Order: sequence, then structure tokens, then C-alpha cells
Amino acid sequence: MNPLLEINDLDVFYGNIHAIKGISLHINEGEIVSLIGANGAGKTTTLHTISGLLKPKNGEIIFEGDDITKVKAHKIVKLGISHVPEGRRIFQGLTVSDNVKLGAYTINDSRESMKEDRTEFYDNFPRMRERKNQIAGTLSGGEQQMLAMGRALMARPKLLILDEPSMGLSPLFVEEIFKVIKKLKEKGTTILLVEQNAKMALSIADRGYVLETGKITVEGLGQELLNNPEVKKAYLGA
Repeated sequence: MNPLLEINDLDVFYGNIHAIKGISLHINEGEIVSLIGANGAGKTTTLHTISGLLKPKNGEIIFEGDDITKVKAHKIVKLGISHVPEGRRIFQGLTVSDNVKLGAYTINDSRESMKEDRTEFYDNFPRMRERKNQIAGTLSGGEQQMLAMGRALMARPKLLILDEPSMGLSPLFVEEIFKVIKKLKEKGTTILLVEQNAKMALSIADRGYVLETGKITVEGLGQELLNNPEVKKAYLGA
């Protein structure tokens, strides 16, 4: 079986800075794959390149068997990749309900089907049902993260990319966000997760990759990486 997403020999530059240095990785359908590493290692750059926000100098990105390396970002969303960026980036001045509706702008479907999608969103994030008419910018950080994730899911992604979903959140909201991520996997959503809390990220991951200064240095099953002495020392506080 071919991977859902495959990256081969990817090189990405910021001006003269070689940010991503020939990395290769893959994600199979239905997996959670975690990408961990220190700040500045190139995690967000990798995600932006997959999403079409950055273009690599070398290498290829294959999604569902097709080369999407040069495809524009808005077309990548239509192909089935939704990206929840670091910092959430919701529409602060709009209501929760309007944010959710805008998440489905790529979907051309019946009203009834779209209504079912919104119902599923509120079932996944019941707190948002209580706040559907509230201005999004007045939500707490954790609630905004839930809205950002839910909005991305409205595009019916085959691959959901999450960049630091727990950043800046209280422990209670972190726990809630990770419960939602596990629930999404149980429903069959494929997830690429970048997360500062490496221990939590690896504990729910099928597989993981460690990125150091633009290179993948270690890869393996989530539990293997949790027990890897080098990974424990560098990223798990052991």
C-alpha cells in the first residue's frame, strides 16, 4: 500500500539559509505521525512546505500518488490537506458559527450535507455549541484552538496538519485537545502533529520523526521513541 503522503529528499531555503536538508518521511492513511524537535529545527517550515506556503528548492511531495510539490496552497486544501497553523489564525472578528462555515468554503455540496458536517463539528467540540454566536476573538486560547481545529475539519481533510496545538494552553485544555486528537484518529482521520509537548505527542503517535537543524536524525514507532535514551534525554526531560 502506498503512503497517503510521501516526502522525498526535500530541501527548503530561507534566502541563503538551508532550513530543511534533504529530509524524507511518509504518512500512512489512518496514522498519527509526530514530528518533534527543538525550536528552530525546521518543523513549521516542513509543514508550510507540505501545505504549499513555501516552495522547496529540491525534492518532491507526493499526496495520494500525485506530485503536489508545485501546487498552490489553496488547491492543496481542495485536494484534502488542512493545516491548523501555530497561533490558530481564526477570524477574530467573526462569530464561531461564521468561522465554521468559512472552513467549508472548498466544499461544493448540498445544504443538508453541510448541516451534517456542522452538527458533527459541534458534537466533537460541544463547548463551541454553547458559544456558536460568540465573537471568536473573545474566546479563551483553548477555545480558539478548538475552533481552529474544527474549522480545518470542515474542509473534510484526508490529512490534518496540526502545528503546536497545545501551545500556551492550560493543562486542562491541553488534555482536552489531545482527547479530541485521539477521537479524530479513531474516526479515521490521518494526522501529522508538531507539538512542543514531545511526551504527549509520542504517546498518541503511531510513528514519529526527530528533526534536528533541518535533518531527520531518528525515526520509529511512537513507543520506541518514548523509550529511546537519546530522545528521552533531549526532549522528554529524562
